[in-house]
Amino acid sequence: MKSDIPPHRAVGLASTASADRVTPARRSLLRAALTGTAVLGVGLAAGAPSAAGAPSSAATTPTGSTRRRPTTAQEALRELAAGNLRWRTYRERHPDESPTVRLALTSGQHPFAVVLGCIDSRVPPELVFDQGLGDLMTVRSAGEVLDEAVLGSVAYGVLELGIPLVMVLGHQSCGAVKAAVQADESGEELPAHIQYLADQISPAIDHSKEGDARIDATIDANVGLVRSRLAAEPDLAAKVATGDLVIVGARYELTSQLVHRIS
Repeated sequence: MKSDIPPHRAVGLASTASADRVTPARRSLLRAALTGTAVLGVGLAAGAPSAAGAPSSAATTPTGSTRRRPTTAQEALRELAAGNLRWRTYRERHPDESPTVRLALTSGQHPFAVVLGCIDSRVPPELVFDQGLGDLMTVRSAGEVLDEAVLGSVAYGVLELGIPLVMVLGHQSCGAVKAAVQADESGEELPAHIQYLADQISPAIDHSKEGDARIDATIDANVGLVRSRLAAEPDLAAKVATGDLVIVGARYELTSQLVHRIS
């Protein structure tokens, strides 16, 4: 990943789910249950500052971390870039794993980014970005495919925890994308629920290319499609419009361990 990642470029497609159906009372209950505390939320209550504009100390003290934690999307992108540089140069720090941090995290969490990635065992976000406990909220599905559970998980991180950055992370040699492309070419039905994944990925298939080039191009196109769908979600789009949220697409190269921005 480059050390200075370009600014966000907004996109939009048809919207799907919305969190408007959740009442304020139910939001408070859900927040308390999932964070493990009813009082340590940062930028969650009405009228409170968002995570994008909160002072760094608000996120640093509750976690017990000695690092200055990112509080804006651009700071989060720089931290992810720095962590990926450590990873690919074999200089990992394995931060935020100390007893102090572990104890502090029992009372709440303040992750600075949501990473929606693939289930591929070679691309664990905490490792490729050299981050620790409480730093990232990771959501993983084959091919970064969206469904209601994935959408709800991403929305929870943004709307309830005030996370300022969502990254859709695809990767080189994605098996889910390869299966979708091959099924599209052969016309054969994939087994069980795997066909659902292929159906979700199929709109991203790049038919202008052939062979491995088609698979590779579809990996990037699929990241862009997922990112567009997230950006079109009404509640997330509202956060993007106010500058409290940035949604980006990126890709991890297995051969170089580099994460780079693609949308």
